[in-house]
Amino acid sequence: MKDYELTVLFHPDLEMNLDPALDKVKKLINGNKGEIVKEENDGKKRLAYSINGQDFAIYYYIDAKLPVEAPAKISSALNISDEVLRHLIVRTDERKAKMLSAQKDEKEEKEDAEVTEEKGE
Repeated sequence: MKDYELTVLFHPDLEMNLDPALDKVKKLINGNKGEIVKEENDGKKRLAYSINGQDFAIYYYIDAKLPVEAPAKISSALNISDEVLRHLIVRTDERKAKMLSAQKDEKEEKEDAEVTEEKGE
């Protein structure tokens, strides 16, 4: 199982009822023996260029652990989906992820120390 990041741009008309379309994507991942690690809804954003006549899309990010053959199957299923304007699935660089996680932890520790120092004064 490898780490992947899936970015999905959903049709903007689904903003109020994104759950059915999102469930389809989750079923695709779980149906291909994948495991969702993290999800993030980044909301409705303006696109840099029009896609299928749409100027906006709902951005959704999913970090998942997938078997090697799963990304191709998921990609082909998302290509024919009406709810999805665009998608991108990429393999996550494990070393970079560890580095970013370490930097985040270090930053949080520094902020906690500053808060503690301020309370002590």
